[in-house]
Amino acid sequence: MTDARDVVVVGGGINGVGVAQAAAAAGHSVRLLEKQALAAGTSSKSSKLIHGGLRYLESYEFSLVHESLDERARLLRLAPDLVCLERFHIPIYSDTRRRPWLVRIGLSLYALLGGLRKEVRFTSLPRSRWDELDGLVTDDLDAVFQYHDAQTDDAALTAAVMNSAVDLGAELAMPAELTGAELTDGGCLVHYVENGAERSCEARVLVNAAGPWVNRVLGRIQPAPPKEQIDLVQGSHLVVRGQVERGIYYVESPRDGRAIFVMPWKGATMVGTTETKFRGDPDEVEPLDAEKNYLIRVLGRYFPRYAADAPDAVIDAFAGLRVLPAGPGHAFHRTREVILHPDREKKEGPPRVLTIYGGKLTSYRATAEKVMERIAAGLPDREAAADTKELRLRAP
Repeated sequence: MTDARDVVVVGGGINGVGVAQAAAAAGHSVRLLEKQALAAGTSSKSSKLIHGGLRYLESYEFSLVHESLDERARLLRLAPDLVCLERFHIPIYSDTRRRPWLVRIGLSLYALLGGLRKEVRFTSLPRSRWDELDGLVTDDLDAVFQYHDAQTDDAALTAAVMNSAVDLGAELAMPAELTGAELTDGGCLVHYVENGAERSCEARVLVNAAGPWVNRVLGRIQPAPPKEQIDLVQGSHLVVRGQVERGIYYVESPRDGRAIFVMPWKGATMVGTTETKFRGDPDEVEPLDAEKNYLIRVLGRYFPRYAADAPDAVIDAFAGLRVLPAGPGHAFHRTREVILHPDREKKEGPPRVLTIYGGKLTSYRATAEKVMERIAAGLPDREAAADTKELRLRAP
């Protein structure tokens, strides 16, 4: 006999576990299928930041920044063992493309969108204190701005959200890979392999949160739902010996003006990220030598102590994939707004499959809330068990 669930989620990254938590909190039966391990993909290979997206102001994504700053404040309150406020430094040199007046305007708007809370205000570091900044190059330095954002262990946060979902009654099937699904009038019949055994489950709604694999998942559903055209963009990070101590540095690549973070990470220093179009198998993503060299040059430009023994100082490198809308031009200018793509239009009925394209670590809970609103019409009325806006998260 085939069992049934209100919601089946495919993908154990931050978006998938966020939906599992939201569905369980709303009182629904939910099962999450993860083919490998929680946060095995992009959700363990991010920049480890819970931030409002200061640079998104350059592309006028004000609503995204406002939402992210609200979610950051919420996570600081609900997950104090997992999300910590950190001091950020923005050094501005004579050849920096973003001039001091522009950065000051951006930080002022950032604070305004964050409700002018204490933790979103900024200041300028006096010249007398520049020598405190971990050996940062001070030649031709015009100004240093300070503000705050937050840092997390992305894999630990993902596990904590899944633990919260399980506490509310959600089921985790892992390792479990979707092998196919058939759409029906009332939902879909989901087929998967769990620990080598073939299983099936009826679902009123299938939520596709498979990250870089989303369109591969859609290709296993019959009849095939429509797909968004996407680009996969690789972001790589390096971890090098020796930890910066004064906080996180938000610097500019001299070559192309990209924003790069240099930050303390588990006794070492992490630097990233890159943006490289990816056309291979998402299961085989690896940092490219060109990306490693690019990040080493940026790091050495601002912190010469790393230039002497680079690349021997590199102790780890990892890469993740962003899902962005397909289009011309540089990925830097593509929207970071999440796209929720249903298998059918509203006039045809509620979604049987809802695919999540994109999304940010910081705003996973808000994304899950939007997913639940979008699929509500296809779900039965249930008594809510909790409110994710108030659910505390504990470190796994």
